Amino acid sequence: MRILIVSDTHGRHRGLDRALEEAGPIDMFIHLGDVEGGEDYIDAVVDCEKHMVRGNNDFFSDLPGEEEFYIGEHKVFITHGHPYYVSLDIEYIREEGESRGADIVMFGHTHRPYLEQDGGMTVLNPGSLSFPRQEGRRGSYMLMEIGGDGNVSFEQRYLSAEA
Repeated sequence: MRILIVSDTHGRHRGLDRALEEAGPIDMFIHLGDVEGGEDYIDAVVDCEKHMVRGNNDFFSDLPGEEEFYIGEHKVFITHGHPYYVSLDIEYIREEGESRGADIVMFGHTHRPYLEQDGGMTVLNPGSLSFPRQEGRRGSYMLMEIGGDGNVSFEQRYLSAEA
């Protein structure tokens, strides 16, 4: 199973279109907030199972603020992250994931990629496709793969330089 994880598109679809093209076939799509009105566009261009949450800039969105679901045997907790002060530290979101019994915690908001696998829990942020803040300032996303044996792998990817 291949899962595309994105965040912070802020209503701009160019980076999203490129990520979808570069990622290839996917079985699930996860958006971690700050869609800014792009829900209908995503529904139109992504034809697999989708999970999307509301970010701090999604003022009039009906998207949920957070969501818990399973991918295979793995419990996933997704949120934009701002209520957990992720711009300062990830300790609060890690603790929230532990209290919910999550195996995988996903958040956005910081516009910087992050991946930590420790103590049986994975905490990740794919960065931003539209307004990256990490060194190099290239839009970023993450691919998650679950093999037939149930093992999970994550790959941080950056949008290719435009020609």
